[in-house]
Amino acid sequence: GLISLDVAALGGLEPESMMAASLLRRDKKATAAHLKADLTRTDNSSGLRQLQELLDAVLDPEKPAGDTEALDWCKCLIAGGEGFEEFCKTVRSYDNATLCGLVWTANFVAYRCRTCGISPCMSLCAECFNNGDHTGHDFNMFRSQAGGACDCGDSNVMRESGFCRRHRLRTGENVPSIPRDLLLMSEMVLPRFILYIIQYLRDGYVEPDTSTERDLQKVLQQLEPQISFLEELTKMGGAMRTVLTKILTNQQTFTELSMGQEGNLYAKKNYDKYLSALKNSFLVSVEEKAQSATADVPVGAEGGAGAMALLGENISTSFLLSQIGTSDLTTCSLTVFLSSDPRIIESLKHKYFLEELLFWTIKYEFPQKMVTFLLNMLPDQDYKITFTKTFVQHYAFIMKTLMKSHESDTMSNRIVHISVQLFSNEELARHVTEECGLLEVMVTVLLYMMESCLIKSELQDEENSRHVVVNCSEALLKNNTYWPLVSDFINILSHQSVAKRFLEDKSLLMLWMSFVSFFQGMNLNKRELNEHVEFESQTYYAAFAAELEACAQPMWGLLTHCKVKETQEYTKTVVRYCLKTLQMWFDTICFIDEPAPNQVTFHLPLHRYYAMFLSKAVKCQGLDLDSLLPDQEMLMKIMVHPLQIQACLSEIHSNMWVRNGLQIKGQAMTYVQSHFCNSMIDPDIYLLYARITEVVDLLTMASQHQNAVLDSEQERPMLEGALTFLVILTSLRIHLGMTDDEILRAEMVSQLCMNDRTHSALLDLIPENPNPKSGIVPGSCSFEDMLSAVADFKAPVFEPGGSMQQGMYTPKAEVWEKEFDPIMVVLRTVYRRDVQSAMDRYSAFLKQFGIHTGNPWPPYKERTQLHPCYKGLIRLLHCKTLHIVIFTLLYKIWMDHQNMSEHVLCMVLYLIELGLDNQVQDSKEDEVRLSVPHCHDSWFPGTNLLSNLHHVINFVRVRVPETAPEVKREAPPSTSTEASAYGQNLREAQVFSLVAERRRKFQEIINRSSSEAAQVVRPKSSSTRWVPPGTPPQLVTEILEIRESMLSLLIKLHQKLSSKQNSLSASWLEDMDTSRHAHGDGITAIERILTKAAARSCQIKRSIQDICGKVCPPVPPKKNSPTDKKAMDKEERRQRARERQQKLLAEFASRQKSFMETAMDVESPETDAAMDLGASEVMESEVLYDCVICGQSGPSTEDRPTGLVVLLQASSVLGHRCKGKDPKNLPTSDEEHIYSADTCGVAHDVRLTLMQRFFKDSSCLQSVSIGWDGGVYVQTCGHTLHIDCHKSYMESLRNDQVLQGFSVDKGEFTCPLCRQFANSVLPCRPGRGTEAGAWHSPTNKKTCVLVKEVEDLQEKLGLFPTESNLSKEMELVIKDIKNTTQKKYMDYGKNPGSPDNDFLFMYSVARTNLELELVHRGGNLCSGGASAAAKRSCLNQLFHVLAMHMRLYSIDSAYNPWTKLTQVTQNKDAEPEVPMLYRDVPSLLIIFVLTMPQPLRKEHFTCVVKMLFNLQFIQAVAALSTRLSSEERQAWSASGALKKSAANSEKSFEALLYHVISELSKDTCVYKVNEEETTMLSSSVWSPQSIEFSLQQFCLPFLRLSCLLQHHLYGDGLTGCLEEEEFSSLAVCLGLLPSAPQPASAVHSASCLEWPVDAFDLVSQWCAEVTGLSLIHAEQSLTLLVKDPQWAAPHLLQLPDNYNIIFQYYHRKACTGCKKVPKDPALCLVCGAFVCLKGVCCKQQGVCECVLHSQHCGAATGIFLLINASVIIIIRGHRFCLWGSVYLDAHGEEDRDLRRGKPLFLCEERYRVLEQQWVSHTFDHINKRWGPHYNGL
Repeated sequence: GLISLDVAALGGLEPESMMAASLLRRDKKATAAHLKADLTRTDNSSGLRQLQELLDAVLDPEKPAGDTEALDWCKCLIAGGEGFEEFCKTVRSYDNATLCGLVWTANFVAYRCRTCGISPCMSLCAECFNNGDHTGHDFNMFRSQAGGACDCGDSNVMRESGFCRRHRLRTGENVPSIPRDLLLMSEMVLPRFILYIIQYLRDGYVEPDTSTERDLQKVLQQLEPQISFLEELTKMGGAMRTVLTKILTNQQTFTELSMGQEGNLYAKKNYDKYLSALKNSFLVSVEEKAQSATADVPVGAEGGAGAMALLGENISTSFLLSQIGTSDLTTCSLTVFLSSDPRIIESLKHKYFLEELLFWTIKYEFPQKMVTFLLNMLPDQDYKITFTKTFVQHYAFIMKTLMKSHESDTMSNRIVHISVQLFSNEELARHVTEECGLLEVMVTVLLYMMESCLIKSELQDEENSRHVVVNCSEALLKNNTYWPLVSDFINILSHQSVAKRFLEDKSLLMLWMSFVSFFQGMNLNKRELNEHVEFESQTYYAAFAAELEACAQPMWGLLTHCKVKETQEYTKTVVRYCLKTLQMWFDTICFIDEPAPNQVTFHLPLHRYYAMFLSKAVKCQGLDLDSLLPDQEMLMKIMVHPLQIQACLSEIHSNMWVRNGLQIKGQAMTYVQSHFCNSMIDPDIYLLYARITEVVDLLTMASQHQNAVLDSEQERPMLEGALTFLVILTSLRIHLGMTDDEILRAEMVSQLCMNDRTHSALLDLIPENPNPKSGIVPGSCSFEDMLSAVADFKAPVFEPGGSMQQGMYTPKAEVWEKEFDPIMVVLRTVYRRDVQSAMDRYSAFLKQFGIHTGNPWPPYKERTQLHPCYKGLIRLLHCKTLHIVIFTLLYKIWMDHQNMSEHVLCMVLYLIELGLDNQVQDSKEDEVRLSVPHCHDSWFPGTNLLSNLHHVINFVRVRVPETAPEVKREAPPSTSTEASAYGQNLREAQVFSLVAERRRKFQEIINRSSSEAAQVVRPKSSSTRWVPPGTPPQLVTEILEIRESMLSLLIKLHQKLSSKQNSLSASWLEDMDTSRHAHGDGITAIERILTKAAARSCQIKRSIQDICGKVCPPVPPKKNSPTDKKAMDKEERRQRARERQQKLLAEFASRQKSFMETAMDVESPETDAAMDLGASEVMESEVLYDCVICGQSGPSTEDRPTGLVVLLQASSVLGHRCKGKDPKNLPTSDEEHIYSADTCGVAHDVRLTLMQRFFKDSSCLQSVSIGWDGGVYVQTCGHTLHIDCHKSYMESLRNDQVLQGFSVDKGEFTCPLCRQFANSVLPCRPGRGTEAGAWHSPTNKKTCVLVKEVEDLQEKLGLFPTESNLSKEMELVIKDIKNTTQKKYMDYGKNPGSPDNDFLFMYSVARTNLELELVHRGGNLCSGGASAAAKRSCLNQLFHVLAMHMRLYSIDSAYNPWTKLTQVTQNKDAEPEVPMLYRDVPSLLIIFVLTMPQPLRKEHFTCVVKMLFNLQFIQAVAALSTRLSSEERQAWSASGALKKSAANSEKSFEALLYHVISELSKDTCVYKVNEEETTMLSSSVWSPQSIEFSLQQFCLPFLRLSCLLQHHLYGDGLTGCLEEEEFSSLAVCLGLLPSAPQPASAVHSASCLEWPVDAFDLVSQWCAEVTGLSLIHAEQSLTLLVKDPQWAAPHLLQLPDNYNIIFQYYHRKACTGCKKVPKDPALCLVCGAFVCLKGVCCKQQGVCECVLHSQHCGAATGIFLLINASVIIIIRGHRFCLWGSVYLDAHGEEDRDLRRGKPLFLCEERYRVLEQQWVSHTFDHINKRWGPHYNGL
């Protein structure tokens, strides 16, 4: 039914829709196939028309987007009739991509390999990484922050050697080319589909400022399936991407479709919406735009022509400056630049779909799906280029949207996700820089961005300053919103070609400098002088981050391209522009020559740019420093602010800024902190280096002190600070000639000297520049090599109870000896304490090697050579002013002036020594061009330190204010020296206020003639202070007689320090041994200086000898002024008080230590006796206990019982034991599994359930033990207390609100003495000393008599104890024990709560504790002795408590197992009891012991053991008989039959074996079952030896338990023995054998038997019980008969060596419960279960899965490995703790949360420690940081 065209034209729209309707009704697949056939014909016009009409109907944007019909149609049409899945497969087979290009979003795990990466942003997906070869590379795994894409196959970003197999072989290139008709339909349908999406986006968009609620998310959610479909298409590979690229970048398609056809009203309206959205995207409204574009505005006016010029080529700098310089800058902002420039407007007229798609992506604030789609297309090269251009065109618009966005964080991430893919590629970046002016766009946008938050700068001259700075409290800076932009900028500057372009473009540089100047002087601090600041602003974080990211990072980026001579032009240009901008800055802040007082800013990026480019120029490009320096005046100006910062650092540390709050300290710390120091303090200090060259003398002399007089407590720190700064300035060479390697070495040494460091901490602490840690600079030493050169690795050690250590690096001895540089340490420390720590470590080293034992001084380190450009620095050391200062200070130290500290002397000596080491070559020429002759003469003749050293100064004239106390009294000559000390103090504060100074009178010096200048700065008058208006006090001149030279002062100080006269004999120089001078205290330092000086000049040598000849002690001034006297007394009193305090502290510490020793030493004899209650000598009298609360000692009585502090905990450790010795492996692939069927707990459960099917319940419950899973383990710290004391202790804990992680309501507390965790008190029974003798004595009674006695004892009814405090307490403890474990671990009987059930639980508690002690002893008793576990054992007390409770249940005599053990009886019961051969013998032993009256005589105990051994032995024989094949059974029966007739046959195993076999054979089925199996197994032949061995092994567990029990009840020692002798040794111990046979290994187990009645009758009876069972099946009877009591020690799972194996398998594995991939997956290390940590998905009754699992698997103890964090958490009951990690990297460090992503390897020791704590139940004691988990894990 095709209607001809003209009809359609005439008939309007009806027929069309009719036809489309007919198509719509048909089956989609058929229609698609039909259309495709039409379209493949040569004449395809009808097909085309049909398709368009169909699409018009299907893709109708007026339908709601949620309707998926349209999507289904598209899928069918594109597939052209076949299924969409098959179509995908077909297209994929033509994938010709050679790049991976996999796109991921945030939180995806990816890899980065620095060895293979060319760009630092390179990343790989896990698959490509694992398929490539990166062994030995520097790679790490990381969690993506913003998302990314895999770069495998892209040789622009990474080296080809790192490609994975698939992309290295370029498999894509050999793919056949795609058949044309396959994608034909896609080419037709997709343009319409993309338009369809765009129309929805246009429709849904609402401007943010309109009144309607703006819900962009909703629109996006509806479009989700459509966009996902596009994403699916991109994943079909290269062929489909090519089609998409054509569609997205074809201009014709866009013009045809975008506006819609004529007459379609909807499309028209839709297009208009788009246009208005476009218009609104600009920065000014349309009218303004029209005006500014047409009117020809003169440059400089507010309009836009100038701005147009700005973005065009011919930037008028003057215009820019007038723009930036004028004060109304904030009103006239850069908006005009962006809006009125035709280029930018043009660029946003969209020409193809891609542009409009990106436009909407931006408008909708970068929805994740759209971003992924746009990125998925990148492997297509054509697309990549077009898209990058489009992105750059929209760049300004993107940033504008970002600034307005509420979700700026997510948006930033998405933007960077895209831009990092585009700009990391050098080719692309260069291309768009040239074509689209990327650099200009970026810098302009940055400027525009910062303009939005400028404020007036208050630096210097508040009223007139025209400078503007960014306001750090604005959201833009606070939230770091600018980072996407800056990070893109840094990224493109890392490409050489782009950086060169930037450096060559003058206008760009100027723009950039003006951008940097916005940060110059931001976040100004004003010193609070009166009260403390009310609100401490934290804006400094933002300020430091901004300077680092927006200024410093780009600077370092540019510097990397200025490394060689060829680039020196660039450096010159940058330096020139820096100076220009600085000059402008000085003008705008009206700075002339003195900085404003009491304010400081740490942010001077312009200065730092200047400094770093200067340094680079001199270091790498061979430029001469002088050629780059400006004139003298400018130099002075540039110097002021960095100097001011240094002064303020000193002031801040002297607490002069204390009223500004903590944040100012924070700033001072951040300024020197490792991430900032190389961009902040280093350049500042370098600037001072470079300048000092010129202004040495002026600077030193012209400083005037501006704080009238410092408070005395601030004076010393300020003086120390100033001196230290001078030393740093003159001795460090960071930018002055050290190579990069030397710098790295110095940095590393200084960090390691402060503290041992882990590898990652060290990486973090060492500044990134000039040594980037990624991508080693060719020719330089790598971080690792350097580290191994200076440090030793200390592997992590373990104190079993201590904290986990990390692997640390510690300095080598020779580093301490030769390279420890305290000055570098001072420069790099954030905290003052680190300097102290370094010195302490240094002195420890000296003591250890016996180099120096006293308190050493910081060592003096020889320096590397200075770069010739910086020789001026040496002149500083040889200038008279410095010498005057040194002399003054030496004199005052000698005179004991109050403000002089050892530190001051140390620094002064350092300066002298530096001066001696750095001699000036041409000392003839005067150091300062302005000669100021008469100013110095009174002090020193020349400037050379050597000659000045021995120059004697006779008189000094000092001017002191009249108000000074010295002058008030008329000054008799005698006090003049004293006055000198005071005066010098003052003038020293002035002369030396060198750095701590602000006001500098440069201008006068420079402007006036030199003679006038001399008047201003003459040292003699230097105490004329600049006081605020007001009358200065009159100055009086004093003249002091001194007659000393620096040398004589040094020698006198030497005497003073060594506190003996004539410490230096006249001839000491000759017999001087110089080698020992390097390390030592002040004495050695002075000697070293004198030796050096003497070596350098003979004259000095002579004067030294002269002085040494006639030295006398210092004469103190005759009379002390009262004020000084007071000060001295005060100082002395302080000193004494300090000493007293020290003494007290020391005494206290020693007391504490001795207390701790006695308290903690559990092995001390007193406590020993109290605990080993079995020790026989104690038994004679009553046992005495010490109460740790009231301190009294006494017996435990009925009325006032004493108890042991115990911790009760449920444990499933025993239940997790397996048969095999080796631990199970953790599964790391889908093929591996763990089966729990072979564990001890499961085996026992199965056994009990089986018995309960066939036998009487009460008898079943006495035939086994429970408590393998969820048994209660009791442990004690061994301390005792009165129970009433404990109650009051608990009350006080309850009232004390500060609880430390335990809950008092649950009865938890810590032992008052040793602070060990506990939760109950176990009463000790009163010691009955009376029967002790009889109790132990050996017996001669016959067996049969004893058997009868035991029977009578059991008949005795339980005497109910009289109601007393003791019995009450015992009942309470039983209650505690029951509450410890969960109900399901107690009720095994058919009727819960029955006495039988209770009975079973009680004796099982005893069994659990015995078994666990065995496990702790290593599974056997070979070691003998009381092990550590036994020390803490409370089994004796526990037994008595349990026994008392169990006597309440008497055993019905008819069913008493004892009768069956010892008599031949007839059993006539309807419901059968459990046959004796099936019963668990150790359980019977415990039942007997607990139900007989206490205390039990030892002879009776032995009798019980003997009778039970008989049973155990026959069980062993029966079990063995089932393992023989039928032939072997016959053979052994034959030999046994002979033995049976012989005498003593009941003690021969052959006879018994024969008897058992014959008895059991009566029931034919017992042996039939495993006929087949045994023939298979028994390749080995059973010999008498092997039979004997297996019988012994079967009986050993019973013997071990009996022996342990005997040890605890009677205090018998356990003798150690070899493993092969264990059986005989235990048998002797238990009295089964009279004494050990000689070869102990030759013992026969049967010889231990002792039968009360005829053996064969008894055995027949036992066997008959088994054969007489009619109901039970043979297999079941067999399993019950053959129980193997041997279990291996409990183990945690065996983990793989490499953590990556676990991580890769589990972090994407779906949870078995909720079938989702958990956000926080965790693994149980006991059973391998995979659980969701904190997951709401697997919560049950409000309990999360980890806690649930810990209850189910470990009876409330769980050990979980958190997959995403590599750490282990322990859950214990209601608390949990972070245990640490068992996986460490190559440097022995944990990587919690996998932040560093380095490869991790299993640390066997740590894992063993963890397992050990699990088995010994000591988590509670060893781990300290517990917290409640509220069931939320």
